[in-house]
Amino acid sequence: MNKKSNLFSPEIRERAVRIVQEHRGEYPSLWAAIESIAPKVGCVPPTLLDWVKKSEVDSGQREGVTTNER
Repeated sequence: MNKKSNLFSPEIRERAVRIVQEHRGEYPSLWAAIESIAPKVGCVPPTLLDWVKKSEVDSGQREGVTTNER
């Protein structure tokens, strides 16, 4: 884990991902939702996108290696 990822607690990351998931339908794309929400939680859009993708992999919504498998 790098130092930048330690700037945000797991609770903050989970909350940010939950906000994106809850409001995703209000935007024309996932990226538009992320661009709008990221500054509100204090991170940059690419970081929030990484969190969302990781959450989707971990929950089985997206293919990939889960956190537990790493």
